[in-house]
This record gives sequence, C-alpha cells and structure tokens, in this order.
Amino acid sequence: MNPLAAPLVALVGPTASGKSALAHAVALERGGVEILSVDAMGVYRGMDIGTAKPTRAQREAVTYHLIDLVAASEEFTVAQYQAAARAAKSLVEGRGHAVLYVGGTGLYARAVIDDLDIPGRYPEVRRELEERAAKNLGPLYDELVVLDPVAAGRLEASNARRVVRALEVTLGSKRPFSSYGEGLLRYGPSSVIQVGVDVEPELLDASIERRFLEWMDLGLLEEVARLACAPGGLSRSARQAVGYKELLGHLEDGQPLEECVQRAISHSRRLARRQRSWFHRDPRIEWFDDVDLAGARVREVLSGPNAFVRD
Repeated sequence: MNPLAAPLVALVGPTASGKSALAHAVALERGGVEILSVDAMGVYRGMDIGTAKPTRAQREAVTYHLIDLVAASEEFTVAQYQAAARAAKSLVEGRGHAVLYVGGTGLYARAVIDDLDIPGRYPEVRRELEERAAKNLGPLYDELVVLDPVAAGRLEASNARRVVRALEVTLGSKRPFSSYGEGLLRYGPSSVIQVGVDVEPELLDASIERRFLEWMDLGLLEEVARLACAPGGLSRSARQAVGYKELLGHLEDGQPLEECVQRAISHSRRLARRQRSWFHRDPRIEWFDDVDLAGARVREVLSGPNAFVRD
C-alpha cells in the first residue's frame, strides 16, 4: 500500500450545520481517519466553548490537528495556517491514514485544498503605513491606485485596514497585491473531494440560537472573561471571533448582557450566511441537505479505491 494514495476529503458548510459531529462520528466509526480543523478561531488556545472545539474525550478517541496552535494573545495568519496544515497532512499521510478536513472558514479551506499562493506579512512596512493612515488615508489610497490599480478598484477608498494591507503586500513583496488573489477566482482540479452540508436558513437560525444559549450555560461568558484578563489578553484577530467580540462588549464596556447575547446570535447567523455564500461559489463541492446523506458520501470516499491503514 502506498500511504500517499490515502483519500482526501473535506466536509464543509456554515457554522452549526452539524458537520463537526458528523466528521467525528465517521472518523470514530472507520478508524484510520484523522481530522484537520479548518477554523480560523480554533487555532487559539483557551477559546474552546465558542469555537465548538472537540472535547478532551473526543480528542482521545479521534486524532485532531490544527487546534490550540497558539495563545489567544497572538496573531495567526492564513499563511501560518497553511504551513501548519501542510505539515499535518504529511504526518497523517505518512501514517497511511486518511485526511478529513472539517470546518467553515472558507479562505482556510481554499488555502489547503488549492494550495493558494498567500502573501506574507511585513510588520515594519505595515507600522509605517498605519502611522500614515492615522494622519491621512487619502494619499495611501492614491499610492495604491498607481502601484496596483486592480487592487484599488476592488476596495473602498475609506477602508483603512484593506488599503493598508494591500499596500503592505505590494511594497513588502515588490509584487502587486492583486496578483495573489487570482487563485480565489479559479476552481481548478483538486485531489480533495469536497462534501458540503446544507441546511435550510430557518433551521440553521434556530440551531445557532440554541447552540449559543447552550454555550452560555456551559460558561462561555466566564471563558471570555478569563481570556481577556490573561497576560496579553486577546489578540486583534481573536477579539473578532463572533460570540467573543459581543461578550467583550458586556465585560469591557458594560453593555447589557442580554443585548450582547442577542447580538452574538444575530452576528452568528450573518456569519453562517456568508459562509454558505462563499462555499456555494465553488462548483466542485457536492452538496447535501441531509446530514446522513453527506455522511454516506464521506464514507463512500473513504471506502474508495485508494486504500489506507485502519487502526
């Protein structure tokens, strides 16, 4: 048996669609299947409840990768995720096991499924640009128009974060920022079979609300408070996690808790719709509106002609 021939399958879809529970059940049932998380916030240690991480018991039963990679006080980029995912994939394949990608962060999924060319980070360039942007953003956008008119045409001149990022990459890499995004516009052949879990919006909305209220009962507010008070607090990226950001409004700004909870549920629903729209643009994904049918397809891929070692 050639361990490199082990099947690659991704289970994708919006948050609260049931894909994580399905993936765990399939991996537990079959053996020889390791799960690679595709979740931008799951990489942060301590952010457990609000990212729906597998429990300790689940991690003892099934091998998970790409969770708890860095402290919540640190920044973590898609390029770092891609490098970690490549290493995890090689490790799993070296054992002759099957890789099962699971998650809802669309950019992270594309980064590993299509091996995207991702721009790096240039901290010194960024610091200088942020200082200039704080004084006057207009000249920075004008500079971007000259250096990379394609990127400038794709963003709002008033969006400081995106203007700074586009210029950071253009100046730091000596290459137009827009040249990196071409891979997102193409959906070429891939060795990864993608299975999508689709859920009716009304059902998904109800699931999101039910799950968030369960998280509150499990201690999500206490988890957020603990992270916020830890040395270094929460990084800029970690603070943007839906659910955490809204509860920080209560803890740090004194906003009414019930309002923050309802806002978190609303934002989670919006996130689910954005995720759904992102994945539906990919014509390679095989969609199922029934979790059991999606599971059957995943099992079929794992039982295909590409054999792998089962524990």
